[in-house]
Formats: sequence, structure tokens, C-alpha cells
Amino acid sequence: MHELDKALADIRSMRRQMARSTEFRGYGPATLLITSALAVMAAAAQAVLLPDASSHINGYLGVWVCTAVLCASLTGVHTYIRSRRIHSGMSDEMLHMAIEQFLPSVGASALVTFVLLHYLPNALWMLPGFWQLIFSLGVFASCRFLPRWMPLAGAWYLLSALVCFAVGDSRALSPWAMGIPFSAGQSLVAGILFFSEQEAHDEI
Repeated sequence: MHELDKALADIRSMRRQMARSTEFRGYGPATLLITSALAVMAAAAQAVLLPDASSHINGYLGVWVCTAVLCASLTGVHTYIRSRRIHSGMSDEMLHMAIEQFLPSVGASALVTFVLLHYLPNALWMLPGFWQLIFSLGVFASCRFLPRWMPLAGAWYLLSALVCFAVGDSRALSPWAMGIPFSAGQSLVAGILFFSEQEAHDEI
């Protein structure tokens, strides 16, 4: 029984190693384009409903947290289905690896939001910058098993975060300070994934 357990552990270890050396293809370009459109829709909704977001910070958080949850849910469901189809027997390992790379960013975003909201309300204008900065770190952390051009998306989110910080004060809570960076960023990711799939198809 001990030898069997050891053999199974070795197999699991080998599968994890194979997963780490395989490009993850669970993210679908079409889904990323949908999340890009959702970012624009959220920005438009904020512009209409909350023209002065600095005076309605709970409403601002409601718009963007709901948008993030919706995008994450949509991406998660499609990624699970797509990974099962493309990676078949290794899908569990590949999905675990994808979650492992991005989950710290999600947790960090939630914690930063909580701290600013409850302890540093005067610094809430920095939220868009922090969200984009942390998201860029999640993208960079995931780059090693994604298409080679994916660091461009991480660089975009980093640049947009720095612009938000540079703008300063309540202007950083403009709906387009979130809408434009995330819409453009998700479109960029979708484009990279699409052309990567085309390259892989041409090589077959």
C-alpha cells in the first residue's frame, strides 16, 4: 500500500510539472471581449447614475465590485468548460495553476479596498489605481504559462494605474478611469489570445 501511495504521489507530481510547462489555453478571447464590453457599460452606468462618485463612494464601489464579480464569474465558468475541452486529462492541474497565480491579486484588492474604506476614507480616490496596479501584478504572475505577448497586457494595466495615481484627487474616480483601462486591457488580452491560437493552429 505504501508503494502504491508513493507511485500515485509521483504521478501527481509529474502531472503538476507537465502543467507548469504547458501553455494554459483555458481563457477564451470571446469571453474577454465580453468583459471588455461590461467595463464600458459599467462606466456608462456610473456616469449616468453617479456623476459625482466622490460623494457616493458606496455606489461607486457597488458598480465596480458587481462588475468585477460578474466578469470573474463569466470568465470562470467559460474557463472551466474550455479547459475541460482543451486540456482534457490535465484540466484540473491547469485550472489549479491558473487560480493559484491570480488568487493573491483578488485577495489583495479586497483587503486594500476594505482598509481604505474603513480607515483611510480620504485616500479612496486611489482605489482605481490600486485595483489596476494589483491586477497588473496578477497578469505578470500568470505570464509564464500564457502566450509570450501577455506581458504587454500587464504593462498596460501598470501604466494605467500610474496615470490614475498621477491624476490624483477625486478625478481618479471618473467612470472612465476604470472603464477605459479595463476595456482596452481586456481587449488587448483577447487579441493576444486570439493571435496565439491562430499561430498554434498554423503550426499544426
